Amino acid sequence: MPGFLIRPPHQLLSLLSCPGLRILRLPVLCAQPRPRAMAISSSSWELPLVAVCQVTSTPDKQQNFKTCAELVREAARLGACLAFLPEAFDFIGRDPEETLHLSEPLGGNLLGEYTQLARECGLWLSLGGFHERGQDWEQTQKIYNCHVILNNKGSVVATYRKTHLCDVEIPGQGPMHESNSTIPGPSLEPPVSTPAGKVGLAICYDIRFPELSLALVQAGAEILTYPSAFGSVTGPAHWEPVSS
Repeated sequence: MPGFLIRPPHQLLSLLSCPGLRILRLPVLCAQPRPRAMAISSSSWELPLVAVCQVTSTPDKQQNFKTCAELVREAARLGACLAFLPEAFDFIGRDPEETLHLSEPLGGNLLGEYTQLARECGLWLSLGGFHERGQDWEQTQKIYNCHVILNNKGSVVATYRKTHLCDVEIPGQGPMHESNSTIPGPSLEPPVSTPAGKVGLAICYDIRFPELSLALVQAGAEILTYPSAFGSVTGPAHWEPVSS
C-alpha cells in the first residue's frame, strides 16, 4: 500500500492503487520556483500515468490556483491522464470564520477556473477537498468538504461530500471540531470510471473507517483516494503507520 508523506504543513494525497499504475509525484511549496521537467510522451508506455500534486495552500485562492494550475499543466506535458490535488487545494483559512467567508458553491468562479483548466490540458482532475457552499448554505451557514472529479472536457462527473468529520481532542492543543463549520455528506458515491481505472472517492479522516473502503472495493473501485490536509499533530499520527 503506497503512502506519500510530506511533513506538515504540506497537504497529502495517498493512493491505494491497482498493480501497474504509474504514479508521477509533483511536490511544490506554494509559490516556490522549481526546474522544469522535460516532456515525456505517454505513447511509449502501456500503463496509464497519473500525477499526485502536492501543494501548501494559503488563504489566497488565486495564488493557490496559480500553483495548482502550474502542476496540472506540467502533469499534462509529462503525459499523465489524471492529476490528483489534495484536500483544501482551493485554500486553507486562518480560522473557521475566514473559511466560511472564502467558501464558494460548485457553480462559483473558482471551480469554473478548474473546469477551464481541465479542458485546456485535456486532463482528468481529482479535486480532493473543495470548501463547498451547498444549496442549504442560507439556512445552515455551514459548508461541505467536497471531493470533485472533472473529466478532460471540464465536466463534473462525480462529487463526494466527506461523511466522517474530524472531531477530536488533541492533548496540549485543545479540540478540533470540523463539525462546527462542516456538514457530513449524506452518502458514498459509486466508483468513477477514469482513464486510469475506477476511482473510489474518500477524504482524509475517512481513512479511519474501513467499512467505507470495503464498500467502494466491493462496488468495483480499483484505486482508493484519501486526499488530506492533516495538521502537524494529526498528520504523523495517521500517515507514519500507513507509509511504514
